[in-house]
Amino acid sequence: MGFEYIKALHIIFVVTWFAGLFYIVRLFIYQTEAMERPEAERKILKPQLDMMASRLWYIITWPSAILTLFLGSWVLSYRMGYLEQGFMHAKLGFVFLLYGYHFFCHKLFKELQSGRTRWTSTQLRIWNEASTLLLFAIVFLIVLKNTLSMVWGILALISLGITLMIAIRLYKKYRSKS
Repeated sequence: MGFEYIKALHIIFVVTWFAGLFYIVRLFIYQTEAMERPEAERKILKPQLDMMASRLWYIITWPSAILTLFLGSWVLSYRMGYLEQGFMHAKLGFVFLLYGYHFFCHKLFKELQSGRTRWTSTQLRIWNEASTLLLFAIVFLIVLKNTLSMVWGILALISLGITLMIAIRLYKKYRSKS
């Protein structure tokens, strides 16, 4: 199979993986909030949310993470020279953090499936933004291929993080008024 096809498939599975990561944490938020509901509501909501989370996690997110790794390695085999460049070291560092994020989400998934939660819905909303920051870092590094631009990128990520935190706090205030 040609390089461009492998690269296209890699990008497709990166997109589906991120879609799964973004949505699974939303489901974690809903599961956490469902556990705070009265028993009658909880009996209806929890099984439905557990099933949705399980299907998303095992049918979309995990396979996409595995295929992303496999296809990304294949793409990199065509561009081995990238391994000598700083931008690729930084990008792979962020990818490593993304897999760490994924594995931690798996831990949260298992806890919520068993009816345990340690995090509030607000904490989970903040956690959900970590994948957004990683997405920005990875995409900018691979597109710009420049670690000098990474300094500006890090400043932009910090600014984005601050903006997201402010938005989360404003949303929390809005929800408490409703």
